[in-house]
Amino acid sequence: MYYEKIGFIGLGLIGGAIAKAICEVYPDIKIYAHASHIETIREAHDSGVIENADFLPLSEFGKMDLLFLCCPVEANTAYLKELLPDLSPDCLITDVGSVKGAIQREVEALGLSSQFIGGHPMTGSEKTGFSHSSAALLENAYYILTKNDAIDPHRVTEFSDFIASLSAIPLTLTCEDHDFATAAISHLPHVMSASLVNMVNTNNKNDILRTIAAGGFRDVTRIAASSPVMWRDICLENRDAIIELLSLYEDELSDFRMAIESSDSEALLEMFSHAKDFRDSITIKSHGLLPRVFEFYCDLDDEVGGIARVATLLAENDLSIKNVGIVHNREFQEGALHVEMYDSDSLSRATELLSGVGYTVHLR
Repeated sequence: MYYEKIGFIGLGLIGGAIAKAICEVYPDIKIYAHASHIETIREAHDSGVIENADFLPLSEFGKMDLLFLCCPVEANTAYLKELLPDLSPDCLITDVGSVKGAIQREVEALGLSSQFIGGHPMTGSEKTGFSHSSAALLENAYYILTKNDAIDPHRVTEFSDFIASLSAIPLTLTCEDHDFATAAISHLPHVMSASLVNMVNTNNKNDILRTIAAGGFRDVTRIAASSPVMWRDICLENRDAIIELLSLYEDELSDFRMAIESSDSEALLEMFSHAKDFRDSITIKSHGLLPRVFEFYCDLDDEVGGIARVATLLAENDLSIKNVGIVHNREFQEGALHVEMYDSDSLSRATELLSGVGYTVHLR
């Protein structure tokens, strides 16, 4: 067995997912948790995930074999400072934050580098909290680990093997490489999405742009609906990497602008083709930094009862619809129904069913 006693400070979606995965794979490991709300502690205890049914003295978490910090960076730092007098040198500490440089600097300042491994499970959901956590969130998800020169490589290997045993895919990077990578694939896209929405809103004369905004615009700006507070904090924590990538992105936009201004059709075709080739090469994984949406569009004839017919067909085959709406423009040749399902299996079954009875289905 890797660890006998594991503690969690913070037990939301990600902390809950890790705790539930450990509970499933290693039922003999004792798990303890601290959370902001007693209801979370009691829910986790009643579901058999953790041992304590009430708040524990924080000093108890310094005696764990492994301690997961699952709060924002500032809160994690505050907990570490409070734990410091009672922290055993045998306690391995890790976190689950999406920015690694900031926590690593704090750990070094506290003299804890020899017992800290940064962690970032690249998974998530549009829902939050322990109630919505699931061990399945870790399955086949990349779990990035960041180490430093002060920690024993054996401890890193042991922890990496432990993460792999939970069905995740551990990947070890430096803090700098991690923060640049996540800035490129997650943080910058959120900035781009928010800035695009703000640009459209600013230039939304007579509300025309909102009226004609279609599936394509909503798809590329979906992440702009994420928590403003969380993304403010991430931009401040990963400031340098995001600024560097903003400069690189501005260069790309400049190339597109020059090609459009000069009507350079060959350059435009090459740039769009390179983007398509790389985008097509990206393997779709079950989980990632951005919550996946299981949606499709279904062409409808302009007739009474068309929507009800689709909904009834899905219901008769035990397929539950998470969300449904009508596309109010002619981006599609006919009228279109936008349907969101709960999972990939339901999506596949629904599209196969509808295609099989003659409907034209579009996947995004």
